[in-house]
Amino acid sequence: MSELVTGDAVVLGLRPAKLPSRALALVIDLAVVGTVFVMVSIGLAIATATLDDAAVAAVSVATFLLVLVGGPIAVETLSHGRSLGKLACGLRVVRDDGGPIRFRHALVRGAMGVVEILATLGVIASVASLVSARGRRIGDVFAGTLVVRERVPAGRAAAVPPPPPWLVGRFAGLDLSAVPDDLWLAVRQYLTRMHQLDATVGRAMAERLAGEVAARTGVPAPEGVPAAAFLAAVVNERQVRDARRAFAAVRGPGAGSVGGPVGGSAGVPVGPVGVPGGPVGAPGGPVGAPGGPVGAPGGPVRTESLPLPLSQPQSRPQSQSRPRSQPGKTAAPGAEVRPAATGFAPPA
Repeated sequence: MSELVTGDAVVLGLRPAKLPSRALALVIDLAVVGTVFVMVSIGLAIATATLDDAAVAAVSVATFLLVLVGGPIAVETLSHGRSLGKLACGLRVVRDDGGPIRFRHALVRGAMGVVEILATLGVIASVASLVSARGRRIGDVFAGTLVVRERVPAGRAAAVPPPPPWLVGRFAGLDLSAVPDDLWLAVRQYLTRMHQLDATVGRAMAERLAGEVAARTGVPAPEGVPAAAFLAAVVNERQVRDARRAFAAVRGPGAGSVGGPVGGSAGVPVGPVGVPGGPVGAPGGPVGAPGGPVGAPGGPVRTESLPLPLSQPQSRPQSQSRPRSQPGKTAAPGAEVRPAATGFAPPA
């Protein structure tokens, strides 16, 4: 990690690129530039076949300067230090203060690159990069630039420690809607780093954060509960509520409620014979009453048309009826089946 200080006295933590990654990026750039140079040279050789030797030499020098020198300079200027090879390797050329490079920086780097890269096949650039503490070649020293890594592996976020078991669920009725997000962030950062702090400093910080949380919720922290344990229990309660809300959103708003999967098509649970929504008979009527599947009132009953055996009680008081699931439909996982008079609302 390299500490660079900007003009505003801000320390930048940049990771300088080492020789292997820079060499790989340079090989990719030289392969692309060399391919373009060969193609342009072939085209110009065909176009200048009728010219004399002096004109051909002048065209060759101009092609070399424009393609092998001017090309990388233009690319680094327009892309702010990211050529094709550096883009593939996750590198970027920046100024010593961490800012983007300009044309003069790219021009100095390109001019020095002709000597230390093209003329010596990269030997001078490799030696200078190995000697430098930040992997800079001579062109970087003269231009005041630095090649840094852009793709840095991100570390894992520390998990919030769980609260003591005797505090889990104790703050289920606490109103957490008034606690702002910046206070939640401060509490989370403290809980993930409390073991790295001094005992006195950590205790004072926990008490201050616990006081702010208690002031926002309107309920003071319980007596005898450490401030750090109180914060961990409150954060755990918020996580439980968020997970419950997310599960309810994924499961759907109608799962387990009246008119949902547990119940009839019209929102009334399907009851037995003679109960509203039952398969046989009118509401409260016996088998064979008006509205039955066969005949007029009191008419004969054909047993093959009944879905239930004849020994089934004809009617049952509605207060004693038990709702059952409609054939072909099952309750959602974890949904509670209750009578239609009360219903069930998913937890908020």
